[in-house]
Amino acid sequence: CFFILGLRVTVLLTSSLMVLGAGLRCVPVSDLEIRKKLIHGGQLLNGLAGPTVMNAAPFLSTTWFSPDERATATAIASLLNYLGCAAAFLVGPLVVPPPNGTAHLVSLSDTQHIKDRIEAVLYAEFGMVSLIFSAALAYFPSRPPFPPSVAAASQRLSYRRSFCRLLSNFRFLMIALAYAIPLGVFSGWSGVLDLILTPIHVSQVDAGWIGFWSIVGGCVVGIAMARFADFIRGMLKFILLLLLSGATLASTWFTLTCLTTVTHLPLTTATLYTSCILLGIFLNSSIPIFFELFVETVYPVPEGISCGVVTFLSNVFMGVLLFFLTFYHTEFSWFNWCLPGSCLLSLLLILCFRESYDRLYLDVVVSV
Repeated sequence: CFFILGLRVTVLLTSSLMVLGAGLRCVPVSDLEIRKKLIHGGQLLNGLAGPTVMNAAPFLSTTWFSPDERATATAIASLLNYLGCAAAFLVGPLVVPPPNGTAHLVSLSDTQHIKDRIEAVLYAEFGMVSLIFSAALAYFPSRPPFPPSVAAASQRLSYRRSFCRLLSNFRFLMIALAYAIPLGVFSGWSGVLDLILTPIHVSQVDAGWIGFWSIVGGCVVGIAMARFADFIRGMLKFILLLLLSGATLASTWFTLTCLTTVTHLPLTTATLYTSCILLGIFLNSSIPIFFELFVETVYPVPEGISCGVVTFLSNVFMGVLLFFLTFYHTEFSWFNWCLPGSCLLSLLLILCFRESYDRLYLDVVVSV
């Protein structure tokens, strides 16, 4: 989409889908069946815009930033998207009263109050999305007056040749799986974190704070790691090895802590907070590093295509995991064990991966 339409048109198209989707969820219809269809339609439109927004960061950084700023720009653009997810962990529990086991509905007025608070959240989201769309419509150029690097001005492969190269590139498939498996599992796991923590007597408010701080920490560490990668080039694989090693240890710690009757590890709020937040920090901060490594490995394949493929794979793994959750939802130990298993598998794939920096090589050699 970026490759064909350009950055401005693509951003306006995706943001308009988000505005329309958020607006459909706010339509005041008394018929519950129609309201449900409108909400599902709005979620569908928002979902259609999601992959484009998630994949925009590498293309944006290549188009607008020099080689010694690209990793940092990718980190900021990709991780700011996750700050919205962090806010969602707080908005739900803090704005909308819980109707589950942590609180009991006692009257019709309580039900109406929850309904009003949910609608307030939907209206607020519609307002924020509309503001972003208006800002992009007012000023959002597709590219700078002059290319910041040789790679930004170079010709890219067509869609057909790009997909053929990706599917035939074994090294790309290795790192694509190394990204998609743990990030897909983690996305599915974090989406039902309150359900996982409920059996060990952790409220949805505490679960929301855990999700919030893990994402915020991941954003901070991810930007710091990307800045380090810009200063010392050729270190992307090393950084990923450090982050995935930390994620494997943190996820194993959390899983063993939840099996307190077997492992006899202390199950406290502090240990749960620490292990979950560390896991989120290590995995979330690896996202921009992975994106940069994808682009470097398969250049001159367009950034949006390579990152779009791995994002699709990540969503597939998340969907498969949530599909199994619909059948095995009474006990979550198997779900917790998927985390350290996926992180360890990703770590092994990165260990076997032979890195290359084709885009950086072009910028350095041609510039010299």
